[in-house]
Amino acid sequence: MSTITRAEAYLVDIPVETVRTDAVQAFLKQETLFVEVRTADGGHGTGYAYTIGTGGTAVLALLRDYLLPHLVGRDAARVEAVWRDLHAATRATAVGAITSLALAAIDTALWDLRARAAGLPLWVLAGGAKDRIPLYDTEGGWLHLTEDELVAGAKASQAAGWPGVKLKVGKPNPAEDAARIGAVRAALGDDFDVMVDANQSLTAAEAIRRARLLEPHQLAWFEEPLPADDVAGHELLARATSIPVAVGESMYSIGQFAEYLRRQAAGVVQVDVARIGGITPWLKVAHLAEACNVVVCPHFLMELHVSLCAAVPNSRYVEHIPQLRAITRTEIAIVDGHALAPAEPGLGIDWDRDAIEDRRVA
Repeated sequence: MSTITRAEAYLVDIPVETVRTDAVQAFLKQETLFVEVRTADGGHGTGYAYTIGTGGTAVLALLRDYLLPHLVGRDAARVEAVWRDLHAATRATAVGAITSLALAAIDTALWDLRARAAGLPLWVLAGGAKDRIPLYDTEGGWLHLTEDELVAGAKASQAAGWPGVKLKVGKPNPAEDAARIGAVRAALGDDFDVMVDANQSLTAAEAIRRARLLEPHQLAWFEEPLPADDVAGHELLARATSIPVAVGESMYSIGQFAEYLRRQAAGVVQVDVARIGGITPWLKVAHLAEACNVVVCPHFLMELHVSLCAAVPNSRYVEHIPQLRAITRTEIAIVDGHALAPAEPGLGIDWDRDAIEDRRVA
């Protein structure tokens, strides 16, 4: 029987591995929300979600006070039913980040348990479309870095065999953004993907202006140019530029993605498994994008997104930002700039339980 007999949530703080800044914020720390689920037949699953520095205790309270009490006695194999019932139980706080993150921690735990019970890696259980996925590097592209540092970081990534890098934009002077991106493109040549990310910092008019300045540099995509709720602005930008517009890391419902795709306002979908509410809705967004002939390149959480991207046929890239090394025993395997899908049953993340315990927030 896969009846849930116990569910526990706790919070772990992980310091950032390097200084990370963009046009609107800094990555302060990773507040990591864990959920552990056990079943009557001895099954066990571990799930997680995150924030980049604020709100972790609020998510933890929602889990402990409202969501986990609904889990005990449920069939862990029925992930769709559990997700829908828990979402309904918190309808007054949905759609929103706090609820989605809490749901994601539970949902990933149930998928981990389900895959372990089946003896399959998550990526196979969820579809098994491919066994590896290209990586692009973000760590060398933060906004505070100098132009010379951007160029050096991008050249190092290229020399390491990675097929792409992402650079932050949003400097007060648009010409400075263009100069920085131009310097990187000149150093790398044309046969290399360069993406840019404005982190929702621009208006539609300004995004259109900057896109025209950046178009000569043959960018792979222009990420989060506007606030995520400005669908009309993204639609205008998508019509005004040849650069694919990428959105999704700050979207928390399937319906938001459906509206972007319906209006052809997104050329790249960057659905984040924690922020969308877990693996169950993540797969729906990915398949929705596939139906619209749009690629999926998810935001952050590379250790989990490797498996999800391997599950679906329309994935193109995983973002490389190491952040779990303090609490895992192994890292994702990388060969020729590609992350290999894990072979172990479950999520494929080798948690260091002692390190996790040491970093638990009381």
